[in-house]
Amino acid sequence: MSTVDTFQDLIAPLTASLAGRPLDEALAAELNRTHPAGSLLFEAIVAACRAGDAAGWICPHEHGGIRYGRVIKPTPALNGFSVDVVDMRDVVGPHHVHPNGEIDLVMPLDGDARFDGQAAGWKVYPPGSAHRPTVTGGRAYVLYLLPEGAIQFTKA
Repeated sequence: MSTVDTFQDLIAPLTASLAGRPLDEALAAELNRTHPAGSLLFEAIVAACRAGDAAGWICPHEHGGIRYGRVIKPTPALNGFSVDVVDMRDVVGPHHVHPNGEIDLVMPLDGDARFDGQAAGWKVYPPGSAHRPTVTGGRAYVLYLLPEGAIQFTKA
């Protein structure tokens, strides 16, 4: 059974490899090449999210048809990244800005779920970017790695 501590241990080598890197399309391409859907890391994260969801510590909150939770606050153990997970099915989420960028892992759970057009895999938003997170075509978990946990929800 997965716990928050074992989840952090799973994510730590990944965040170590991301520390100090520019959050851009090149990083997204690299993550999709080195940790694609079906890879050991991808599947381990999906399994941990499913186990954590079943145990109640992943996505313990719900609002507007979106289940969500900040699983891990920014910590030196994760090189200053926080870890959030959402569970979305055919829904548009609240508009927000990524002051320091955002690294997303899209994990479809049914249908041809896509997050902001991204199928299973990685999507990276640069610092200062903004969006209304949208899942279409089914249900997906999306794991967010946020440098310093920075996110600003807006009224847009």
